[in-house]
Amino acid sequence: MPKITPFLTFDRNQWADLRKSVPLTLTEQDLKPLLGFNEDISLEEVSTIYLPLARLINYYIEENIKRQEVLHRFLDVKSPKVPYIIGIAGSVSVGKSTSARILQALLSEWPEKRKVDLITTDGFLYPLATLKQKELLKKKGFPQSYDLPRLIEFVSDIKSGKREVKSPIYSHLTYDIIPDQYNVVDQPDIVILEGLNVLQGRRNPNSANSVFVSDFVDFSLYVDADEELLKKWYINRFLKFRRGAFADPNSYFHHYSKLSEQEAINIASSIWDEINGLNLKQNILPSRERANLILVKGDDHAIQTVKLRK
Repeated sequence: MPKITPFLTFDRNQWADLRKSVPLTLTEQDLKPLLGFNEDISLEEVSTIYLPLARLINYYIEENIKRQEVLHRFLDVKSPKVPYIIGIAGSVSVGKSTSARILQALLSEWPEKRKVDLITTDGFLYPLATLKQKELLKKKGFPQSYDLPRLIEFVSDIKSGKREVKSPIYSHLTYDIIPDQYNVVDQPDIVILEGLNVLQGRRNPNSANSVFVSDFVDFSLYVDADEELLKKWYINRFLKFRRGAFADPNSYFHHYSKLSEQEAINIASSIWDEINGLNLKQNILPSRERANLILVKGDDHAIQTVKLRK
């Protein structure tokens, strides 16, 4: 008896066929600055995976606009423009930031010109001093390390059509929030919200009256890979940072630049096991099945399978 699942599953070729005749407007030069530090995604990957995805999302957006128009006609009101929110979740080192940037580029250049803003939830982490005070430094990235009320207020304001909503900015160099600097979201057509835990919902039955970021998301995407691959990618990225960004004297991790390669591998492996891998299993992975679409990566960061909720 076939397994009953809420998802339709596509291999690369099946999914690529759903691109239809949508043209690829990105060039190699456009793609290069969109890629993550440890990724080498080709234009073929963009054509095969991301163009069909952008086509699907545009269908959803068109339907969403029609529903808003129906409501406004019924109420006989002219309401402020309400952005369509796309949530992108997944583990550390899986490449969700790259997926978000590619989607932003494609959706911005669609025939129906739309303003697309990209916000990462890193900006809503507590400042480093607060994390130290709360003894959460080794839980950074876990749900309790975020200022969730502030994040929810931010998403709620966007979804209410509010003008000039501010988002804090996080620095990966200093490992901290940048004081008095903000991204401003001013009624775009689409907001891509990317972060570790954007798909989390009600796991505790006692939290039935709570509000979650996922409550405001119109379309959700989870970037997936086996943990063995995720750990390998994390270690490789750590080694590249050790030779690059960590060498900057202003880097929070500058002391790691002095490590030998084997010492760096050992430390990166421990960080994964004690923090990132633990967060994945406890908090991130349980949210995967809530996504509208799951992109499953293979060894070379290429998407092997696409799962679309029925």
